[in-house]
Parts: sequence; C-alpha cells; structure tokens
Amino acid sequence: MTRNRPKKSGLAGKTLVVGVTAGIAVYKTCEIVRLLVMEGAQVHVVMTEGATRFVTPLTFQALSQNPVRTDIFNLTEESQMGHIQLADQADLILVAPATADFLAKVAHGLASDLLSTMISATKAPVIFAPAMNVNMFENPITQENILKLKKLGYQMIGPANGSLACGWEGLGRMEEPQTLVDGVKKKLCAA
Repeated sequence: MTRNRPKKSGLAGKTLVVGVTAGIAVYKTCEIVRLLVMEGAQVHVVMTEGATRFVTPLTFQALSQNPVRTDIFNLTEESQMGHIQLADQADLILVAPATADFLAKVAHGLASDLLSTMISATKAPVIFAPAMNVNMFENPITQENILKLKKLGYQMIGPANGSLACGWEGLGRMEEPQTLVDGVKKKLCAA
C-alpha cells in the first residue's frame, strides 16, 4: 500500500481557510477539505460554535492535518492574535456552508465570532457557498445581503437547485464539493 500524496496543482503551497457555519451541509465540507488537501493546499479550518454541533473539530483536524480554530477567546491560539495572523496568511477564505445568518452578519460588518472577525481582517478573496432553506434564500432580506456582499467584492458559488434536507425543493443546496474546489482553483489561478 502507498500513502496518498497531494497532487501538484494550482493550489500547491496555497494557504486556504475553510470557514464552517452551522448548517446540515457541513457534511459536504468534510469532502471539500479532503479534496483541497489532496490538491496540495495548506488548509486551516475555522468553525463557528454552531457548526461544531454538526461535525466535530476533530474530524476537520484529521482531514486538514492542522488544528481547528473555534474560539476567538482561546488563550493559546489568540495570545499572538492568531486570527489576524491567519487572516494575513490566507490566500483565500471559503465559507461552506454559508448560512443566511452568517451572510447577514458579514454584510453588516459584525465581527462577533472568530470566523467573522477573520473575514473582516483579511485582504484575501472570500468565497461564500450559501446553503439554506429555499424560503430563507429567497427572502428579500437574504437577497439584499447577498447583493450587498457581491457589490463589496465577495464571491458566491451557488446555491444549487434541488431537494433540501428540510423536505423542500428549490434553491438552497450547497454546491457539490468538487464544484466548490474548482471555484477556488479558478479564483486563485486567475489572480
């Protein structure tokens, strides 16, 4: 048997932050992290508190081979302003899934958790992968927040149309992992 080696790709040597918010689509984010690592990227996962209720930080630590950050008040990680260091080091931040709540938070400049604080401090491109109920996605407030974020230079990939975990059909599914990885590669290779 041989050990899987990262591919040589446009992501080799890139530092990526994968932000994870509280949505059922978190299970897909595990595959995104695995694929990014296989592409040769250094992946650092930052989770909101709610996201840890869907998938544990240990899962992402095993997949990324890096410690997972969850708490802006962690004395060890933040003794050297770790959220600023990681925001500075990031070549790109991908938030997957990006909930309606988190999109609203960033659209209005709120920095009340580690992930939103990091996004407000970075100069790196940020890609959001929206995932939510179709009615939440179509809500005029959510649409206004998405439009505002796009005008500010943030990128959206998705959501996709289809069957949702809540039983509804429509726009709201987080894009598939490979689609999101391809979007990250396209953004970094175009820069």
